[in-house]
Amino acid sequence: MRSYSQFCAVAKALDVLGDRWTLLIVRELLLAGPSRYTDLRNGLPGIATNLLSDRLRELEAAGVVVREQAPPPVATTLFKLTPRGEAIRSVLHELGLWGIPYMAEGPAPQDVFRGRWLAWPAELFLTDLEPDGPPVSIELRTEEEPVVIEAAAGAVHVRPGSAEHPDAVISGAPQEILGLLSGHLDVRRARKRGLRIDGELGVLDRLRPAQPAALG
Repeated sequence: MRSYSQFCAVAKALDVLGDRWTLLIVRELLLAGPSRYTDLRNGLPGIATNLLSDRLRELEAAGVVVREQAPPPVATTLFKLTPRGEAIRSVLHELGLWGIPYMAEGPAPQDVFRGRWLAWPAELFLTDLEPDGPPVSIELRTEEEPVVIEAAAGAVHVRPGSAEHPDAVISGAPQEILGLLSGHLDVRRARKRGLRIDGELGVLDRLRPAQPAALG
């Protein structure tokens, strides 16, 4: 692991997290929880196998990641964040907010996408405006894996996967879903841009942000 050799808290943090791919490995473990090596590699398209191994070893040495054995019958090695690693969540939230304006023009031709990456903007943008209301769920469907937004008791949580009985389903391109969730697109404009929105539209009003997030 390279070091800036500076007695500074920012420099010390960057000694651990500043190398390419490192924070994205943490992102995957925060989104997916304990993961197999192959799961991490799938969530990090473009990373070289040897580089992923090196970064995981460095994160283990720094006390950010730990290995554990999955219980039978799976019997495979899982990588998970330590409490020290979990503490990076707030850093990534702020970094995600800072990076949103760079997404305003949409993906570049070479950009790849994973459905679970929508969890960051969804949790950052959305507030449960009816904390005393019943639990609700919205399923987001792109060409990748689906993601479910769940709201209950004033808290908003996003997880990969499907909902058994979602209150609403939003299907389409990630950029347009992002526009709808951030408050930059209303339902009418979102549908004109190709989004399909099924179910109870009132759920969207409950979870829409009070003020549009800055997209550019």
